[in-house]
Amino acid sequence: MMAGLGKTLIYLGLVLVVVGIVVTLAGKVTWLGRLPGDITIQRENFSFYFPLATCILISVIVSLVLYFLRR
Repeated sequence: MMAGLGKTLIYLGLVLVVVGIVVTLAGKVTWLGRLPGDITIQRENFSFYFPLATCILISVIVSLVLYFLRR
């Protein structure tokens, strides 16, 4: 039982490290969040931004990583 808990904590730690690296490097990737397909609406007193294409790209990347980790 403790071995399973240990492996889970190791995997959780690795995920946190990867997320930390991604967050650190995210500011250096200027095109991320400005892809064609991201929705931007600007009016006089209103602005709306929804990064649709960026969300799809991140979802595909995360899905591929999880697919390869399960193999």
